[in-house]
Amino acid sequence: MARPQAVPSPTATLVRLKLSLLRNGLRQSAGRRAVFVGSAVVAVLFALLQLAGLLALRGHAHAEAVAVPAAALLALGWAVMPLFFPGGDETLDPGRLAMLPLRPRPLARALLAASLAGIGPLFTLLMLAGCTLAVARGAAAYVLAPVAVAVALLVCVALARVVAAANTRLLSSRKGRDLAVLSGLVVAVGAQLVNFGMQRLGSAGLGPLRPVAEVLSWVPPASAVGAVHAVSEGAYGTAAARLAVSAAALALLIGTWARSLTRLMTSPDASTLQSADATARDRSPAGPGRLLPGGRTGTVMERSLRYIWRDPKTKAAWATSLAIGLIVPVFNALQGTGSVYFSCFAAGMLGMQMYNQFGQDTSAFWMVALTISSPRDAYEELRGRALALLVITLPYATLVTTSTAALLHAWPRLPEVLGLSLAVLGAMLATGAFASARFPYSIPQEGHRNVVPGQAGLAVVALFGGLFSAAVLCAPVIALTIALHLVSDDGRTWLVLPAGAVYGAALTWAGLRLAASRTAARLPEILTAVSKS
Repeated sequence: MARPQAVPSPTATLVRLKLSLLRNGLRQSAGRRAVFVGSAVVAVLFALLQLAGLLALRGHAHAEAVAVPAAALLALGWAVMPLFFPGGDETLDPGRLAMLPLRPRPLARALLAASLAGIGPLFTLLMLAGCTLAVARGAAAYVLAPVAVAVALLVCVALARVVAAANTRLLSSRKGRDLAVLSGLVVAVGAQLVNFGMQRLGSAGLGPLRPVAEVLSWVPPASAVGAVHAVSEGAYGTAAARLAVSAAALALLIGTWARSLTRLMTSPDASTLQSADATARDRSPAGPGRLLPGGRTGTVMERSLRYIWRDPKTKAAWATSLAIGLIVPVFNALQGTGSVYFSCFAAGMLGMQMYNQFGQDTSAFWMVALTISSPRDAYEELRGRALALLVITLPYATLVTTSTAALLHAWPRLPEVLGLSLAVLGAMLATGAFASARFPYSIPQEGHRNVVPGQAGLAVVALFGGLFSAAVLCAPVIALTIALHLVSDDGRTWLVLPAGAVYGAALTWAGLRLAASRTAARLPEILTAVSKS
């Protein structure tokens, strides 16, 4: 009886395939080769600099406090990058292998090995080598260091593959594109958090990181680096336990990945389908939409709020404004260098969303244009859009102002700052409505551009001209605030709140009226400008 032939492992084949695809991709154009080589050089140089810095920490009392969190930060980067750059490694998309007779676990091991070919794994390898060598002391630690680096690297790569496989169909849908557009927001917020943390460490030293490092030394893959440190300290039992935690995490990730591959390659794709029940819910009048006013105003408000929630570009702009409007005053207050007046920045950031209202509709604006036949129709359209913005902006600006005043213990300043914020918001709504009618421009739906080629000048004039006009319009309320401080010794500064509210509302009404007349008169030009691609 003939013995069954052993099934060859696909690992070597997929590794060669990955290298061939990389090589053939670089042959397509000189520009692609230049970008790849430049990126590799920059990444390697940066990694080498980090490696040198970590090696300089050898023998330092707080070396572990830096090395262990650095390893955890690397793993976090590997976990989130597939969500923000879903097309960054198309050669490892398991959906392309669905028709091949491959078992999930051998396929997972093969894809894991193929994932090690690239700039990212090389960068991570150098960083992990620096982390382990920074805490290694003694022969036993140096023997364990290569094993710890290999386990930690495999955990990082496997973590990225698990996230990518679990969200492959999501990342190819509209929600996935939303994640990609919002990646810039996460990077910006993360940069502010890192900057805040570095400033705190610069004033307090590395000591506060030691408790964090103690906790992370039991969290894979940072536990592999913690194992090397434990061996250096002579705690061999602790080292074995920490390394076992990383090894168990690697086995768990590979098993989870294999199960995700099984579902991905055997189940139908229903990630972009909507059930009949969900469709019925969307069409029902239940929900927050019932709170909106009737008539055209409520319809325009609901449409604008749906754009904010569903359109990737609009959602990204709003999310960025919400985050930055909170970060600037609150972070400065936490650092002790801020002022309660910085909270006006929140109203200004959200007020900028009133600019280019018609351009946000892109080519779909023609359906709105069909309903505008007079300045009255244009006024109701702009009023609905402004009210939709106020639904979010008013409570948000109040929350940011109150939080900043609480952090700075500046409660007496709260009424006047709220009044200034309302005046700023009214000026932004007025100038934004006028700029939308006078300087409309188209926003491309694909990519990260916010202006189509040829209309950048319009965008610059609309934005900076509007901001300058808004600053001029706010001058009376600013002058009132200064005058009350000079003559009343802060006793009557609360008057700025009602004055700012009334003045902001008057500015909004006048701006909408003026923009409505301009919109009705220039409707064909606006439609042509916002429909360009």
